[in-house]
Amino acid sequence: MSVKSCEKLEKSMVALTVEVSAEEFEAAVEKAYRKQRGSIRVPGFRPGKAPRKIIENMYGSGVFYEEAVNEALPDAYTAAVKEQELEVVGYPEVELLSVGKEGFSFKATVAVYPEVTLGQYKGVEAPKAEVSVTDEDVEGRVKEMADRNSRMVSVEDRAVAKGDVANIDFDGFLDGVPFDGGKGDSFDLEIGSGQFVPGFEDQVAGMSISEEKDIDITFPEDYHADLAGKTVVFHVKVNAIKVKELPALDDEFAKDVSEFDTLDELKKDVREKMLAEREEAAKRAFEDAAMSKVAAGIQADIPDAMIEEQAKRFVDNFRMQLQSQGVPYEEYMKMTGMEEEKLLADARVPAEGQVRMDLAIAAIVKAESLEASDEDVEAEYNKMAAQYGMDVENVKKYLDDAVIKEQIVRAKAVELVAAAAVPVKPEEVKAEEPKAEEPAEEPKTEKPKRTRKKKAESKEAPAETPAE
Repeated sequence: MSVKSCEKLEKSMVALTVEVSAEEFEAAVEKAYRKQRGSIRVPGFRPGKAPRKIIENMYGSGVFYEEAVNEALPDAYTAAVKEQELEVVGYPEVELLSVGKEGFSFKATVAVYPEVTLGQYKGVEAPKAEVSVTDEDVEGRVKEMADRNSRMVSVEDRAVAKGDVANIDFDGFLDGVPFDGGKGDSFDLEIGSGQFVPGFEDQVAGMSISEEKDIDITFPEDYHADLAGKTVVFHVKVNAIKVKELPALDDEFAKDVSEFDTLDELKKDVREKMLAEREEAAKRAFEDAAMSKVAAGIQADIPDAMIEEQAKRFVDNFRMQLQSQGVPYEEYMKMTGMEEEKLLADARVPAEGQVRMDLAIAAIVKAESLEASDEDVEAEYNKMAAQYGMDVENVKKYLDDAVIKEQIVRAKAVELVAAAAVPVKPEEVKAEEPKAEEPAEEPKTEKPKRTRKKKAESKEAPAETPAE
């Protein structure tokens, strides 16, 4: 193998012209012959026993060339990339230029990791909010705790009201014919939750136990294609009415839900934890804002392949999120009428933001010669073990040192930027200052990450029910 040329193109693309010698190609042809001879029928010879020359005389001297090129080209390409010390991104586009007894040549066009020029990364201004916790905030959190410790109590002496949970049976009909997903039995519906299409819950309110009635519903225009804008009838029966009974907010409640003996002690602890949470959130937001400004300020000829690859990762993550929620990806796409091409297109903007963030962090790591010591790595392993309740050795089985080291140096880069950044009040941030390419609207995937590069029993409404 020899590299005849290595041409730099726009958008961090490189075109490699590579020649494979006659000797190397002959070895590949022989390998192709041995692989394919068993499937070639030659009169007078048992399958796999015909000599190569006989087969070439019958079918032409180039009968094994295609398989031989497929055999030899990947290794030749890999060797060429290594020789030229290229950090390639994605897969190459390959054009076969010539092939014959003298060997073959090809042209491989591939994206490479772009050269990055850092802009300002020390002393950037970033908004940082002041945090506080009010008495109302504490009361709200305590009420949430009470809500989680509530119990459902049946009532029989009144009609369904807002806030109640009505246990219902329902059958949906479109033009008098039942439609898929329009039926539910013993379904618990919280009135006012917005769980079903507009108008449904309002019409259930006021019904009594054992009462049955027909409800007219017009589906929204942006609903599932089969029902969008259609008027249907749901026959509804109320089986039971339940209300949420909250515990009294007193010292006994504090003892039941915490390690504290009094409600005042519980509230003090809630206040301290809420303040710590908000301070951490403000710190993260400040780091994000500072890093976003740094990412927006880099100069780099980013290849499309990097953005496309990141967009695919976003969509793959979205697919896994759906699956973790028990929603098949294909079913979701059908229900929403979404095409994967559109999902990938929507992901391009956040993907470019993520790529710019990754490039900025990597450039800072290089500029500052940041490293992860053995002590850093061990401390991170111990931290993760404590976080996930696992033995340190088991964590090490799942995560290799290289992954941990990358996480550590990326975190150090972010900390370096944040430590030197100048906090300002949010309203003082100048409108003309550059913003990171971090979109307001994403394809419901994920936002650029700063520190890591690449990780109830109830009866629910069917997908095609009046639920939104």
